[in-house]
Amino acid sequence: MVLVNNVEQQKEEFVLEDIFQSKGRIKILKILAIEGELNISEIARRANLNHNSTRHHLNFLVKANIVQEKKFGRIRIYRFRVEDIKVRAIKSLFDIWCNSEF
Repeated sequence: MVLVNNVEQQKEEFVLEDIFQSKGRIKILKILAIEGELNISEIARRANLNHNSTRHHLNFLVKANIVQEKKFGRIRIYRFRVEDIKVRAIKSLFDIWCNSEF
C-alpha cells in the first residue's frame, strides 16, 4: 500500500468556496462521508459522474488535503482525512445533514 497524500507534502491552502464550488465535488464528499472508503469507479457510479470528472474532483480534494488516496497496485481507494479537524467538520456536516429529520 502506498499513501499518496502524506502529511510531509507541501500543504496548499484552499478557501471553503473552492471546496464546495462544484455540485459534482459535493456529491463525492457526501458519498465519502457516508461510505468511508471507496474506489474511483464506485464513487463515479454513485455520484452519476463520468470517470474523468470524478478523477478531476478527487485530484482537487487530494491536493486540498481533504481526501487521502491510497494505492494498491492499480487500484486507488479514497477516504476523508479525518485526522484533520477541518475535514472532520466537513464530514460532520454531511453526517448531520443526511441523518437528521427536519
